[in-house]
Amino acid sequence: MAADGATIFFAGGGTGGHLYPGLAIARTLGRIAPQVRAVFVGARRGIERTILPEQSVPFALLDLHPLYRPAVWRNWRTLRGAVGAWRELGALVAREKPRLVVGTGGYASGLTLAYAIRHGVPIVQQIADSHPGLTARWFTRFCREAYLGYPEAAALLPHGAATALLDTGNPIEPPPVPRPDAIRARVRWEFPSDVAMVLLVFGGSQGARALNEAVSAWIAHRPEGVGVIWATGQATYEVYARHEGPYVRVRPYLAPIAEAYAAADVAVTRAGAMTTAELCAWGIPMVLVPLPTAAADHQSENARALARAGAAIHLPQATLSPARIGQTVASLIAEPERRARLAAAARDRARPAAAETIARRILSLLDLR
Repeated sequence: MAADGATIFFAGGGTGGHLYPGLAIARTLGRIAPQVRAVFVGARRGIERTILPEQSVPFALLDLHPLYRPAVWRNWRTLRGAVGAWRELGALVAREKPRLVVGTGGYASGLTLAYAIRHGVPIVQQIADSHPGLTARWFTRFCREAYLGYPEAAALLPHGAATALLDTGNPIEPPPVPRPDAIRARVRWEFPSDVAMVLLVFGGSQGARALNEAVSAWIAHRPEGVGVIWATGQATYEVYARHEGPYVRVRPYLAPIAEAYAAADVAVTRAGAMTTAELCAWGIPMVLVPLPTAAADHQSENARALARAGAAIHLPQATLSPARIGQTVASLIAEPERRARLAAAARDRARPAAAETIARRILSLLDLR
């Protein structure tokens, strides 16, 4: 590997799905190429304002705003913030001299990518979802490479001959090798010995109200031999903690979540890009209840893509009910061969080494192989 180093900007945020992939790639770069310096650029109003100060990476937060499409009169904030942020980017680029900008999506990445293009700094993008957002679609044509979490995204991305679209998967923390034993994992969760199947339920760090309410009504009718690990979200944990019992484990959140994945036979979750990437990597059959208010309904597109691939059951929130959960769980109990097919299809979609694949592509672009 070359002796000289390089600075790389990671531009993105607003939500965890646009921030955590960049952190995963940066951590991998730090492991395999310590001379590479990662600098994160995000928005003062995004999730990065609380996450990045806890990470051991340098960062800059700018006054960036999304396009307010329903309330267009609020776009004066977007324009005012962009003017000031453009000047701040100029000072940051002059000081850090980045050799590459990695866009990870969301409104927090657009201005930095635009600045890089204007000033001749090469760009790449990590595009997490099957239905790419506006920023991803606009800037792909200027990218050297785009790293796709879902191969279905390629059909929606305008690009030229100079842009390579690569099916890398989404960068996650891969499952340990060898995989933890499921029976031992159930013992660590202190499930009774007659538990034959474990259902994992979670809706993200903040929980999912519709999912929680349906599970709360269903859980009293849980079939015999089924254990449940249920992450409610911090804000609503006290509401649902009463369901804790020998066969039900209720937690505000799961950290580390690998302990839950190791015990789970089926997962009922939202359809975020990182969640589904982790479930594929663990080979866990999925019942996906997409968040209907997600931007451009991208979670529904993720769920449909995985359902078409045979890796998931798509359960729209409009049809979610205690009875539907019960019917779905009962059918999966009665049809172990169906669970096996779902698990195999999930593993076929898995890209557990995505972070390293992307990191090595970036090093190759910088001639730091």
